[in-house]
Amino acid sequence: MMPTFSVRSRSILETCDLQLQTLFTEVIFTFDCIIVCGHRPGYIQDDLFRRGLSKLEWPNSKHNKEPSLAVDVYPYPINWQDRERMTYFAGFVMGKAQTMGYKLRWGGDWNKDWQVRDNVFDDLGHFELIG
Repeated sequence: MMPTFSVRSRSILETCDLQLQTLFTEVIFTFDCIIVCGHRPGYIQDDLFRRGLSKLEWPNSKHNKEPSLAVDVYPYPINWQDRERMTYFAGFVMGKAQTMGYKLRWGGDWNKDWQVRDNVFDDLGHFELIG
């Protein structure tokens, strides 16, 4: 059976830019995943910043735009310790985005140099539109 988004994942994805909605609607046909965060209000953004889980304060994150220009998505089921699986998933997503003509940055390769272990801050489920 082909994977589909839960009602919760779908409602979160609907807070995102249409390109992100279209991309991840295509991704889930092949790779089961869960949408964790789309648009993020100020009080959540600032809390994440204070706890060191985000590098940006409100309103500087692409999650803070309406619609959101960023989305946090993980392969399902989530295994926070499985960096290889998250990297594999990100490669699939980035390849799909490229074939669709979307410019995307992944939180495991912020500077887009194809090196995935040279980041000061990893956010392996984070994808954002650029350009």
